[in-house]
Amino acid sequence: MPPRLRRTQAERRATTVAALLDAAVSSLVELGYAATTTKEVTRRAGVSQGGLFRHFATRHELMVAAADEVRRRQFESFAAALERLGDATAEDCLVLLRQACRAPMNAAWYELVVAARTDRDLHDALAPMATRYMKEIVELGRGLPAAAGVPDDQLESVLLGIVHLLDGESMMSVLDPHPELEDQRLQQLARGLKGLPLWDSAH
Repeated sequence: MPPRLRRTQAERRATTVAALLDAAVSSLVELGYAATTTKEVTRRAGVSQGGLFRHFATRHELMVAAADEVRRRQFESFAAALERLGDATAEDCLVLLRQACRAPMNAAWYELVVAARTDRDLHDALAPMATRYMKEIVELGRGLPAAAGVPDDQLESVLLGIVHLLDGESMMSVLDPHPELEDQRLQQLARGLKGLPLWDSAH
């Protein structure tokens, strides 16, 4: 048998970091922010506390990296779904966006956003990444069919407005679900993007 190649230090580091981020995201989703301690993350990842702090100086640094990992996965998943669709309509894009907001891993993002409201250190650590995230959403949105009819000087407001609306819908659906309104809401958004009245006057 050929000899096994030893992994480089960079490969070992990448494997450890990936395990820690997977563990942090899954813990945020399943247990919430308060219970996602460094002890819980290292237990899930099979990494020592010392191993964690060699890669992340603080818990907040780990949490920001976990949020950024969710961002990366969301963009990757959204792009792959668009590619599968081919010529996506405005309605298709809105459905994909809602799916992204409702994806289980996105709960990790919501946990961190809510915690940042009262945790000043987390807020200050997370805010620059969140700003970059929103800018990347706008840049991605510029090339989508759903944005074709939106004036350029209003595009950021419209795209982020839709994202925030679907974020809020996703969070409130935990307590007060109204699935019977969801298709209607997306149809209204799609009509608005086309410059039409939000409601169909024929009905």
